[in-house]
Amino acid sequence: MAILEVKNIEKTFGTLQVLHGIDFSLEKGESIAIIGSSGSGKTTLLRCLNFLERPDKGSITVNNKVIFDAMDPATQKESEVRKKRLHFGLVFQSFNLFPQYTVLKNVTLAAELLAKERPDFKREKKAVLKEVQDHGKLLLSQVGLLDKLDYYPHQISGGQQQRVAIARALALEPDILCFDEPTSALDPELTGEVLKVIRNLAERNTTMIIVTHEMDFARDVADRVIFMDDGVIVEQGSPQEVFGNPKEERTKKFLTRYKEG
Repeated sequence: MAILEVKNIEKTFGTLQVLHGIDFSLEKGESIAIIGSSGSGKTTLLRCLNFLERPDKGSITVNNKVIFDAMDPATQKESEVRKKRLHFGLVFQSFNLFPQYTVLKNVTLAAELLAKERPDFKREKKAVLKEVQDHGKLLLSQVGLLDKLDYYPHQISGGQQQRVAIARALALEPDILCFDEPTSALDPELTGEVLKVIRNLAERNTTMIIVTHEMDFARDVADRVIFMDDGVIVEQGSPQEVFGNPKEERTKKFLTRYKEG
């Protein structure tokens, strides 16, 4: 059963329509890679899923509950946006870490803020915060950075900063983990360490949507590949189908340009 259903999503900025009738679903434990040229709408789609942008049309359903419907104002309340974002953990192109906080604090900050809203927080403050800290340390261990927990962002490499960002996105245990070109801000020698972490997440059946220009990575890791062009989904299928035997001419041209580039 689908954990995510996206139906007929459209998004326009001024007179420019960026997304045209986007439809796809995502199964629990599945990894989808979204590929396509710059300007094809990939990042805008992720931003709509995370409610950083509001779609003009369409609906988004998570765990069989409609969390957004452009035709239903009740699903568009600003007061509910933060709650809806909890379904999606987003790892940005840039690391967006807080420079004044340690690595561990960057990972645990959001969870600590949410913990303060728990009815038992005042009574069990010490135990609750320890639980959050322990979970943060576990996540840092999983991304290979437990030994850096007391460092500040400027004291670690770009690849390590992006791994901290991944741990931070996982801290609130989202239903779906989203990556927006997670290696585009990295030097080539640091790209591999970030892709290794994402590969490990895929092997643990983490539900993920990965916008990427790393075609070999998409081919090896994704369960399904979506090719977008000019704001539409042109083609989707298994990596073997999309990369090995694309049906659409636009897909063929894109992959040819990638191979030649």
